[in-house]
Amino acid sequence: MSRIGEFLKEAGVFFLATADGAQPKLRPLGAFIEMDGKIIFGVGDFKNVYKQLKADPLTEIAACKPDGHWLRYTGKAVFETDEKYANALIEAAGLQSIYNAETGNKLMAFHLEDASAVDIAVMGEGESLL
Repeated sequence: MSRIGEFLKEAGVFFLATADGAQPKLRPLGAFIEMDGKIIFGVGDFKNVYKQLKADPLTEIAACKPDGHWLRYTGKAVFETDEKYANALIEAAGLQSIYNAETGNKLMAFHLEDASAVDIAVMGEGESLL
C-alpha cells in the first residue's frame, strides 16, 4: 500500500473539498481503494459533489491521524472510464445497496493527477508522500 493509502486508512475519515462557484464545499468520505498504482475514490453521479468536480476538477483531500499528523492531498480529479474501478470500490466498501441496477445510482470513480501529498506534523515541517 502506498504511503498516502496507509495514511488514509489510519485516519479512517477524510474530507474532500470542492468549489461550488465561489463557495467552497467540504464533505467527509471514508472509502478508497488502491488499484493499478492509483488511489481510487468515488462519488455518486446523482450528488452535487460529482457535478462540482466535473465543473471544476481541482480538489483537495485532508485527513488527520490520531497522532496529530495531517495529510493534504491536492490535485485534479480524473474520472475513470473503465467501470472496473467503480465496481471494485463498491465491493470493497460494501456499497452494493446504494449503487445497483434497482436504485439506478452510479458510482463515479476518480483518482488525482498532477497531485501533491504532504504529511504535516502539528508543529513541524511537511514531508512529501509522492
